[in-house]
Amino acid sequence: MADQPPRTARRAPGRVRLRRELTTEPGRLLCALLLALVSTAAALAVPLLVQKIITDFSAHRPLGPDVLLMCAATIGSALTQALSGFLLARIGERMTYRLRTRIMDHTLRLPLPVARAQGTGELTARITSDALLLRQAVEVITQLPLATLTVAATLLVMVWIDWVLTLVTVVAFAVLTVLVLLVVRRMKANVNGQQDAVGHISQRFTANLEALTTIKAYRAEPMAARTLAAAAERLRAVSLEGARLNALIPPAVSLGNQFAMIAVILTGGARLAAGSLDVAAFAAFLLYLLQTVPSIGALATGFSRLQASLAARDRCSALLSLAPESDPRDTPRTAPTPRPQAPSVVFRKVSYTHTGSDDPALRGISFTAARTGLTAVVGPSGAGKSTALSLIDRFIRPTSGSITVLGHDTRHWPLDELRARIAYVDQAFTLLEATARENLQLGRERHAGADELAAALDAVGLTDDITRLPQGLDTPLGRESDLSGGQRQRMALARALLSDADIVLLDEPTSQLDGINEHRFRAIMEDLAATRAVIVVAHRLSTVQHAHHVIMMNRGTVLDAGNHPTLLERCTPYRDLVTSQTIPPP
Repeated sequence: MADQPPRTARRAPGRVRLRRELTTEPGRLLCALLLALVSTAAALAVPLLVQKIITDFSAHRPLGPDVLLMCAATIGSALTQALSGFLLARIGERMTYRLRTRIMDHTLRLPLPVARAQGTGELTARITSDALLLRQAVEVITQLPLATLTVAATLLVMVWIDWVLTLVTVVAFAVLTVLVLLVVRRMKANVNGQQDAVGHISQRFTANLEALTTIKAYRAEPMAARTLAAAAERLRAVSLEGARLNALIPPAVSLGNQFAMIAVILTGGARLAAGSLDVAAFAAFLLYLLQTVPSIGALATGFSRLQASLAARDRCSALLSLAPESDPRDTPRTAPTPRPQAPSVVFRKVSYTHTGSDDPALRGISFTAARTGLTAVVGPSGAGKSTALSLIDRFIRPTSGSITVLGHDTRHWPLDELRARIAYVDQAFTLLEATARENLQLGRERHAGADELAAALDAVGLTDDITRLPQGLDTPLGRESDLSGGQRQRMALARALLSDADIVLLDEPTSQLDGINEHRFRAIMEDLAATRAVIVVAHRLSTVQHAHHVIMMNRGTVLDAGNHPTLLERCTPYRDLVTSQTIPPP
């Protein structure tokens, strides 16, 4: 497929490995486990101390030392449990931080078609709901072994007290285990479905918020609300199924515990009557049974939470396994030196087909843009003009043919070096949610001085607009202090002016400029074109009629190329395009 990058030297980060993540901080993890063991041991000592207290009470011996020891064990168990929980929480939060930063960094490096295919909502779900589900894996994976150890140690002590009662307890808990496992087996698939539904509704809601102006203008709120309601219904249905499965676990645990308690009391009563068991031992056994119940419950709920964590891990791993945008294997590590006399861009029989489409967007096009000067790419909508610009900056890869930039095939340019040579202004004139100063200096290796910033803003007529912002250049843009469409457009042009790029790509840069600012824009282009190659895609021909070179495209092909007078004379489609934009005299 054309949108899929070739085999790359940079590998995807790969799967999320919980074992490796958990052992990143072995010291803290070991300390947390030791504290948990101390807490468990102290809790296990309490029933034995109760047994001794009852025996001493019956024998009229002093109770003070035993009571103090029991209180110390109880308090010590609570304190060590709290410290262990805090350390595990810290490990979990640090793991979540690493995972989120890893996913965000990887997502930013994905090829544009791949990132767009994933969807904003789905990608956001990975660092929100999926990350939170993975966060609980730290507690679950450490608590399950501890709960298992607690149950095993308790059962051993219970065997020492009375093996018959222990056998009855084990049988009751075995029935409970079978019930819980039947439920847990279905939970992982359900969690996957829930997370998919969360990503779907997030994607829908994000898309509607981005189009909110259009929705309001066309009174489409009811339609948008119905679409969102359908996505919410899908999430409700799958979540209800998960709630039903989760709701089965506590009753199953409670039922197993009740059966165990009833069986132990009946059996213990019979053994007390037969003289095979004394009261103190029976009391200690009951306390151990009561202590085992929370551990059994922790095992049951822990397995269900583990299924949710594993489902989130698989979703994050699937994203991290996507190949990032990078260089082909034969790309040199050092950037080639631009050839002084070479054209800025050369297309040789370049074709491109979007993924999922049978109709090529470009069909073997060839053209050349000079090393300096203004090259205009014109044609009706859908001609492939913006696709050609995306190929130059290697946002996408050609299906066939080759593209040369500054005398070297784009495949021989390291990606970072290639884009350092190119300044790109997209159709949306995108600005980051950052300060005006940061937006102007995107991609610069050194910060621009105050004079440089002032000159760029003055060139695009933004000086007064920026001065009126609450904090001037240090005002965050994007929410409360956003710019208008025309202002954003001029800000993007100022950013291109400040770049050190050899080539400037402008995709429909005049669509939101008035007559005065369009005149200023033509002056900016002429200044840029004096020392750099400026390639501009334009529908408004008045801004490019003085271009050194005009490329006429239609339906993915290059119809003709030349200067404005030449194309007017020999290219009928170009002449028709010019005529369609000419205002007839009154």
